[in-house]
Amino acid sequence: MSRRYDCADPGPRAAGLEAATRAVRHGGLVVLPTDTLYGIGADAFDQVAVRALLEAKGRGPEMPVPVLVGSWRTLDGLVERVTSQVRDLVRAFWPGGLTLIVRHAPSLTWDLGDARGTVAVRMPLHPMAIELLGRTGPMAVSSANISGRPPATTVDDAVAQLGDSVEVYLDGGPCAVGVASTIVDCTDDVPRVLRVGAVDLAALREVLPSLRVPAAVN
Repeated sequence: MSRRYDCADPGPRAAGLEAATRAVRHGGLVVLPTDTLYGIGADAFDQVAVRALLEAKGRGPEMPVPVLVGSWRTLDGLVERVTSQVRDLVRAFWPGGLTLIVRHAPSLTWDLGDARGTVAVRMPLHPMAIELLGRTGPMAVSSANISGRPPATTVDDAVAQLGDSVEVYLDGGPCAVGVASTIVDCTDDVPRVLRVGAVDLAALREVLPSLRVPAAVN
């Protein structure tokens, strides 16, 4: 049976964070608010939990699950190399609505899907998300919806789609941005925009003028 916590009140907020932390640690799924959209999350290093997340969404491993982190420093332990371009983007847009695709450290034993040695990582701008990530460490988090259906901008949207497949729902109110993050692929020498969302192209180009923007996303 799912549990839902109204995080606008201090008591339920504290109880919700404790319940979500326990759920993640024993392999359960949680729904949490972020600045962009609500996400469904699990321990990034628990392969069984990540598979359960994909099953809840009705999605296969061909679409790897992104990872949310609670601090800049966490990135250093997850990636093969933090380039100057990645560092510039992190300084400019984290926490916030920018997801970076980077090559993950070869020593990591996670299985996020068919990622071919890469990981999509973001630090969200939301106090509930940051506090939960501070307790759990990196989480595999995808949008809290059934694949192919509209993403959730409120916890009610997430409950309606995911139901009892999720152990804990954290209700942080409507998402401030309400659109998906922008995605930049940083695995080549020149970073490339894969999706425009919460961070616009003009802002990105102020930081990286050489950024590649395929016609399909321009």
